[in-house]
Amino acid sequence: MKRMLTGLQPSGELTLGSLIGSISQMVKYQNEYDSFMFVPDMHAITVKQDPKLLKERIIKNVALYIACGLDPKKNTIYIQSENLYHANLSWVLECNTYIGEASRMTQFKDKSKKQENVSVGLFTYPILMAADILLYDADYVPVGIDQKQHVELARDIAERFNKTYGETFKMPEPLIPEVGAKIMDLSDPTKKMSKSDITGKGVIYLLDDESVIRKKIMSAVTDSENKVYYDEVNKPGISNLLVIYSSLKKISITDTEEYFKDYNYGNLKREVADVVVDTLNDIKNKYNDMKRVKTAMVTNEARKIVLHTKNMKEETYSFYEKMEVLEQKLGDHFFRSHRGFLVNLQEVVRYDNANIELKNGDRVFLAKQKYNDFVTAYMNYLRKA
Repeated sequence: MKRMLTGLQPSGELTLGSLIGSISQMVKYQNEYDSFMFVPDMHAITVKQDPKLLKERIIKNVALYIACGLDPKKNTIYIQSENLYHANLSWVLECNTYIGEASRMTQFKDKSKKQENVSVGLFTYPILMAADILLYDADYVPVGIDQKQHVELARDIAERFNKTYGETFKMPEPLIPEVGAKIMDLSDPTKKMSKSDITGKGVIYLLDDESVIRKKIMSAVTDSENKVYYDEVNKPGISNLLVIYSSLKKISITDTEEYFKDYNYGNLKREVADVVVDTLNDIKNKYNDMKRVKTAMVTNEARKIVLHTKNMKEETYSFYEKMEVLEQKLGDHFFRSHRGFLVNLQEVVRYDNANIELKNGDRVFLAKQKYNDFVTAYMNYLRKA
């Protein structure tokens, strides 16, 4: 089975552009390919980040991947920094990359113009992206049109490495959607809709309220002609709205143009807003349902973290994370009863010096040396409750 891989930086809130250009592609192909979807948190720190906020966004991104339709049973979902080989391979590839080809990356030129002090990491991050791809032998990489150059760089580096040291890396191919490869900013349709946009006025975030979504779309910059047809050069605003509608309804641009040919701009915006709201409401409902799911316990199985919900036999979510890191994130209402188990104290029914029984009837091993600490933690929980 061919392998597909992509990731979205947690440098800001995920947007409608993230959904259409990347996540929806992974959802579309998850039954056909061995799919890898990751959170590239190392890329995010090429600019300064609030560590606490970055951690929150990492977890939120994973939850949104699943809410958007990625099935954890069909996709390997992981956090980039948890695998140190990304950084290791990046250094090896940097030593096989020329300054000239790294300097030609247009995204570096664009992003560096917006920063007063530019980090070396921003310059070399396309090489880290190459490591992300080549490390997992990816055959296809779903990307927006603006990222195609980076996949081409990965191919160039892989080809050079293979010629020098023997066949080592697969040659990845960029997978660019025919429609929606680049969703534009609603307030300035000449630039990409970006999750790191400072104002956010022209950006639709996946968790935006309905009223906010409608206001942004109804305020979208268009032109004075008041005729609806697709023309990226002369009508970028209208073309962007047509692409959004076409992508979410899964119909061609030609059919979308035909459908809206007798519409004025106001009616076009209203109908696009309806489709966006319906799509994102479904995602938000699933995301909120996941937040409400009560985790009975967490286990460490074959280097994967598995969250067991109250119905343990039917509802589990697995991903790559260190148990120690997750223990800190979950807080003091979870107790580590053994090196491979975290128990939700809210779900405890009874216990003895060897086992903890949960509300769903499952029994979890309690290490002998953990017994006294567990009793203290559970009594503290009951007092607070």
